[in-house]
Amino acid sequence: AHRACAQRISHWMRDCGFDEVEIDAVGNVVGRYRPAQEGGKYLLTGSHYDTVRNGGKYDGRLGIFVPMACVRELHRANRRLPFGIEVVGFAEEEGQRYKATFLGSGALIGDFNPAWLDQQDADGITMREAMQHAGLCIDDIPKLQRDPARYLGFIEVHIEQGPVLNELDIPLGVVTSINGSVRYVCEMTGMASHAGTTPMDRRRDAAVGVAELALYVERRAAQDGDSVGTIGQLQVPSGSINVVPGRCLFSLDLRAPTDAQRDALERDVLAELAAIAQRRGLGYKAEQSMRAAAAPSAPAWQQRWERAVDALGVPVFRMPSGAGHDAMKLHEIMPQAMLFTRGLNGGISHNPLESTTADDMQLAVDAFTHVLNQLATETP
Repeated sequence: AHRACAQRISHWMRDCGFDEVEIDAVGNVVGRYRPAQEGGKYLLTGSHYDTVRNGGKYDGRLGIFVPMACVRELHRANRRLPFGIEVVGFAEEEGQRYKATFLGSGALIGDFNPAWLDQQDADGITMREAMQHAGLCIDDIPKLQRDPARYLGFIEVHIEQGPVLNELDIPLGVVTSINGSVRYVCEMTGMASHAGTTPMDRRRDAAVGVAELALYVERRAAQDGDSVGTIGQLQVPSGSINVVPGRCLFSLDLRAPTDAQRDALERDVLAELAAIAQRRGLGYKAEQSMRAAAAPSAPAWQQRWERAVDALGVPVFRMPSGAGHDAMKLHEIMPQAMLFTRGLNGGISHNPLESTTADDMQLAVDAFTHVLNQLATETP
């Protein structure tokens, strides 16, 4: 399904009039619409086409199709801009199958770690095997690194994935910063024993230790107001109804608007994990699987989005992003700024109920077009 999606996007890019379309060595779908003059810089944009399991259909894809629609209109009008447009459908952003994430956008900034290729999924398939099976040329991944001097910057359109714009009844939001985050894949180990014959004060219950940590994460994150902490996966391998859990696998996801705030939350949660394990006679492992710095929007690019939104007669509403996005990675080598589109159904995301309207998506296309026209007047 993943490869079929990439092929479909590449075909649609060709239909829109992109001059070059390719699926690169990490699985990104890349379309380029050339500038009016050879040698001109490019505007980089796009989002991811992978999804969480049982997720919504707008998360990621919206940020691929909005600039594709803009390029289609430029092509229909036989119009070239002083700069080119490079749209990337990133192959992986969600971190679902392996203990690594942002593989698609990471490759563009030279941040693809070859050690990731040895990671195994739940079925024991290594990332190397999966990529080779998909026909990708792993040896070419280092060649994907972009030279920031050839780009104006990076912009990304994305569904909000939260309730704020929906509650305010505002269709678009200008992103001020993307929260910093850290993820761990963890294991708590105790002693599996008979549920009927092991007294409560003799138990070394791994699952109860994780449950205690989950309640602490909830309390500690709430103290900061805008920090969040989640144990989204919690599993007792080979668990039975009448056995005290001897092992519990769990994930840990911590986020905050600044790196310092995230780091303080992380320190406290890991310290509590150690204290719980010691008090309950449990062992534990915590392997960091992802760390992303907070990514404030580049002021000049944020202002371009603000001018575009204002020109459409829409209230200019500024907001941080609690979710991580590919823009976080591009932020490391070039200026970036994002635009959010309102989500319906309470803004729910990572859920099939995720939705937005044709009108709001059209406003995003119009805002993107406005930014292109601003850049056209600014670019020699």
